[in-house]
Amino acid sequence: FFLLSRTYPDASWSHSRRKFYELHVAGSSEVATATVERMARLWQVEKTVRGQSPDARVAARQKASAAVVADLFDLWQQTLRRISGKSKLAEAIRYAISRRAIFERFLTDGRIELDSNIVERAIRPQTITRKNSLFAGSDGGGRTWATIATLLQTAKMNNVDPFAWLTVTLQRIANGWSSSEIDALMPWNH
Repeated sequence: FFLLSRTYPDASWSHSRRKFYELHVAGSSEVATATVERMARLWQVEKTVRGQSPDARVAARQKASAAVVADLFDLWQQTLRRISGKSKLAEAIRYAISRRAIFERFLTDGRIELDSNIVERAIRPQTITRKNSLFAGSDGGGRTWATIATLLQTAKMNNVDPFAWLTVTLQRIANGWSSSEIDALMPWNH
């Protein structure tokens, strides 16, 4: 999914859902409310298939989600013909319809997530760190901060406790660890 989200940044159903949800909360559109309720069924299916094989995910999606997706696009097509093209609802519908092919890919490829929420949650700490490092005081300080943040995140991605790893690694370096063997200290080797 990461590749898909980088190639198609607007491929997330949750981005589309937000536009309808705002209208639903405002109470300004029965179609938006119906959309949000129908989309909820998609996330219910995803909750049951998360962690399963791609083939199992596709089978469940074909059985339960494909009809919901088809119903949503039918609703949007019918609604778009009878509302003002300048309305917020029309904008939300056009956003979804223009991405139909990419939105439907999750139905036939079990490797693809319904939304980008998992990726966005995973990169949020790095994004915050990157913004904070702008105030590191100098270019060298910023580079050092970025290096440490990258190493700590790499430790997390390798299921290594970042604090413990960094503590041991710095102690080993301080005690004269050979620079030719620095690769042995990397988190993926623990």
